[in-house]
Amino acid sequence: MFSRIKELLQSPGTPERAMRARGAVDELQLAAAALLVEAALMDECFEAAERAKIVELLTARFGLEAAETETLLETARAQVAQSSQLFGFTRVVNDRFSHDERIELMEMLWQVAYADGRLDDYEANLMRRLAGLIHVSDRESGRARKEALARLGLEP
Repeated sequence: MFSRIKELLQSPGTPERAMRARGAVDELQLAAAALLVEAALMDECFEAAERAKIVELLTARFGLEAAETETLLETARAQVAQSSQLFGFTRVVNDRFSHDERIELMEMLWQVAYADGRLDDYEANLMRRLAGLIHVSDRESGRARKEALARLGLEP
C-alpha cells in the first residue's frame, strides 16, 4: 500500500495516468475493452486485424503502455468468456462516460467490427443493441459508423 502511495506522489504525468495509478479508471477501461472484444468475437473469429485494432484503440483512448494494454485485453477476453451479459459492461460505460464519450466508444466498436473489412450480420445486430444500451441514438451511431469507415479507408 505504501509503495502505491509513494508511486502516486512521485509519478509525474497526466491526470489520467495519476488516476490509473490509483485504480480509478480500471473498471471503465475493462468495460470498454470487454465491449470491443465482444464486437470482435461476434462473428466467432477473433482475427489478428481485430486484435490489432483493439490494441490500437485502447492504447490511444486510455494512454496505456504496451504491457498495460496487453494485460487489459487479456483480462477483457477472460471477462467476456465468463459473462453472457452485456449489461454489466454497458452500465459502467453509462455511469462513467459522458454522452460524447459514448459516441466515441461506438466509433471504436464500429472500427473493430469492420477491422476485417466486412460487417457480419451478428456484428451489425450487436452494434444496434450496444447503441441502445449505452444510450446512443441511431443517427449518432450511424455517424460513428461513417467516421469509423473513413478512418479505416473503407466505403460505406
